[in-house]
Amino acid sequence: MNLGALTDQVISLTKVVGSFIMQGSLVFDRENIEYKGLNDLVSYVDKTAEHKLVEGLSVILPEAGFTTEEKTSSKVGDVYDWIIDPLDGTTNFIHGIPAFSISIALQKNGELIMGVVFEMNRDECFSAYKNGGAWLNGKPISVSKALKLENTLLATGFPYYDFEKQEPYLNVFRDLMQKCHGLRRIGSAAVDLAYVASGRFDGYFEYNLNSWDVAAGIVLVREAGGEVSDFSGKNNSIEKREIIATNGKITAEMLQIINRYFI
Repeated sequence: MNLGALTDQVISLTKVVGSFIMQGSLVFDRENIEYKGLNDLVSYVDKTAEHKLVEGLSVILPEAGFTTEEKTSSKVGDVYDWIIDPLDGTTNFIHGIPAFSISIALQKNGELIMGVVFEMNRDECFSAYKNGGAWLNGKPISVSKALKLENTLLATGFPYYDFEKQEPYLNVFRDLMQKCHGLRRIGSAAVDLAYVASGRFDGYFEYNLNSWDVAAGIVLVREAGGEVSDFSGKNNSIEKREIIATNGKITAEMLQIINRYFI
């Protein structure tokens, strides 16, 4: 399989669907919101975008299965599976905040081998595939060179429906904000990870995430020279639904603070 050529096809599809989402953002009415759970929002734009992505990806790689946020397809692939978030940052989209993205990853026998994140508000398409490096609109990107937390800008996501770990999270937040340039919460995990891959953020952490939130971003960060793990430092962030992504140089410092409260 030519992963480079396949990635180009996925990028093209993502931009078409991204255009649909942007058009939808101009006319979206909050009365069209649906609730999947507490503060867990979805709209017809998410669902239609996912249908379009599943249809397009089925043409690109017919034998692949799907893991999708809106459950558009239940097909399981023998070797390949797509992991899709059609609109990461739905709450931002609904409220007219211009920070949301499409996230698409490809898995081969359980291994993540490709990731594409399209942040359509800035027309920025981040892409990466195994041993192919990481790219932004066709130009190579890499993680930052910051050596210590005191020289970093970090990102996180706030719990919005599962508050069981709120207290340890707030303790980590408090400690980190005293040790870095600042903490940011954009509202799209896929964008957070893309920004780590491109060196805008030096590190990112969050818990209670789904595979479609982070799969593509994990590929981006690793191919850009960074590190991704769960809160214990192991390579099972998707299974444990928690993630630390860094430039590889501040991982130990971040893990030390997080382990103080979460482990």
